[in-house]
Amino acid sequence: MAEITAAMVKDLREKTGVGMMDCKAALAATNGDMDAAVDWLRAKGLAKAAKKSTRVAAEGLVGLAVDGNTGALVEVNSETDFVARNDKFQAMVAEIAKLALKAGGNTEKLKVAHYPGSKHAVAEYVAEMVASIGENMGVRRTAAVGVKDGVIGSYVHNQIAPGLGKIGVIVALESTGKKEELAQLGKMLAMHVAATNPVALDLAGVPKETIEREKAILAEKNAGKPEKVLEKIMESGLKSYAKENCLLEQAYVHDGAKSVSQVLAEAGNKVGAPVKITAYVRMQLGEGIEKKEDDFAAEVAKAAGA
Repeated sequence: MAEITAAMVKDLREKTGVGMMDCKAALAATNGDMDAAVDWLRAKGLAKAAKKSTRVAAEGLVGLAVDGNTGALVEVNSETDFVARNDKFQAMVAEIAKLALKAGGNTEKLKVAHYPGSKHAVAEYVAEMVASIGENMGVRRTAAVGVKDGVIGSYVHNQIAPGLGKIGVIVALESTGKKEELAQLGKMLAMHVAATNPVALDLAGVPKETIEREKAILAEKNAGKPEKVLEKIMESGLKSYAKENCLLEQAYVHDGAKSVSQVLAEAGNKVGAPVKITAYVRMQLGEGIEKKEDDFAAEVAKAAGA
């Protein structure tokens, strides 16, 4: 039996908003498995469908670049936020984001690309910057989207310099319509994605294991009900999941009375041609990285050279 610590209970409470005693019971029932404990609470009707993540943010920056019908994002990590505010680091991330446009979302290809103004590949140049700045850093990932005819909508949240911040979003809008109006729509949609963090474009794009997990939770919550009734509950439950988690079905953050798909349909009439989202990427700094808890005073002293 795993030891259930106060920290585990606190973490589960923060993830679900459920009381401490119920969180402790859930962890005990699932042998300390955090994800299973969340599902246990949801099955008991105590917790809503939470978008769980391990976004204990590592430091650094997300860089964004758009050139014509192509957009790219790159995440470059550093040990502290002090480095993220360093002009040299910011200039490096901005340059790497431009190079990412040609890498097509391939991180390894990006790392071996030639860094302008040097004799080195990107990875080697970053290694030199480690020696120069005095802190470990690295190119973690990249992503890119493109359209044959249309625009790339983009947005950077918590921007500290043009194209650099904590969250970057690119949205590929396919349309032969008026480009100026499409560009404005693209920016608004990118802001929507930044705010809502959809799991997928539509229900068909949701990972199979996620769908099965949702069905299992619904089945447990409605155990004992007739099969036909359960089927309708499953159908309704997945529709609700889509409205919360799938981009096209979500309520548009700029006008909650409409879904994103309705906004696209209306936009088609305005720009003079159908508008379709073919792809999108949302990249958040440190997403999925476990970062150790540091002594802030020691971190300041380290940055000051003490």
